[in-house]
Amino acid sequence: MSSSDYMENSTGVLAGESRLSWSRTVPRELVHRTSAAEVLLTDVCPSPERNVFDVAASWPRSHPTFPRDGEPLHSPLILVETVRQLGIYLPLSHYGVPPRFRMLITDLHFRFDPDLEPRATANSTDVICRAAVSDIRTGADGTVAGLRMEVSMRVGAQVFARAGGGARFVSPARYAALRGARAAVRPPVPAGDWVRPDLARIGAGHARDVMIAVGDDGALSLRPADPLHPFFFDHPSDHVPGMVLLEAARQAGALASDGRRLRPTAGRLKAVSFAEFAPAARVLSVPHHRTCGFRVLQGGRYVAYGALEYR
Repeated sequence: MSSSDYMENSTGVLAGESRLSWSRTVPRELVHRTSAAEVLLTDVCPSPERNVFDVAASWPRSHPTFPRDGEPLHSPLILVETVRQLGIYLPLSHYGVPPRFRMLITDLHFRFDPDLEPRATANSTDVICRAAVSDIRTGADGTVAGLRMEVSMRVGAQVFARAGGGARFVSPARYAALRGARAAVRPPVPAGDWVRPDLARIGAGHARDVMIAVGDDGALSLRPADPLHPFFFDHPSDHVPGMVLLEAARQAGALASDGRRLRPTAGRLKAVSFAEFAPAARVLSVPHHRTCGFRVLQGGRYVAYGALEYR
């Protein structure tokens, strides 16, 4: 989809845009957020085209992901979080997925153009998205069990980013069977014989934002510094959230490149299985030209893998 896919009407307003509102956020329970301040979506309108939606999102400079390095640029994480929230909102609101079902990310990807991305101002950045849903799968009872989604994002007429991924939805009973006793696990209080990397080398703005630790053997492990982080752990989880895995991979890549690769312009992640809080997973990152490949290893097997790209 290109910027030409957004057609102007006789008043010069892009089709779909005049219907969208940034006045208030969507209900927080429809994006699985506890804090209303963490809700990015403000409006979602079905398009005349089947399984396509026009979406308004608000990216505040006050968001916990916003970098504190002085640059007026949003974090790539807020782009991915917008897609994550859409991946919950649309199934709940438009595809009949029951509210108590659990969403499990199977994979995600994103790419943005640094020359076109919006500069942050003192106010929130109003982002317009177009989300296309495909590969809708249903269970034996007819309930949607999975889907894929592709999203383009723009400010004004120019598309500056594209992202998407897949998800599956499981009932409470099925989820309990999958997780067993681990369904009651919560993030542990950080403790152990290891050290945190320097904030500047991994592009972290605050000590609470650090997701990795360095052991005596130099290996990196996945150890979130703040189990009550307002963004990464806005609501309780019995496994390591996908956003935590992505940020841990970014930090590992920054450390492996000695601070030269801090802000990816593209990336992809494949979730193979649940990442547990304990024992702490290892995070492996290998820089190669403009990319950093990563693996998350736990219990002798990979639970997630992917790559990040840099300008």
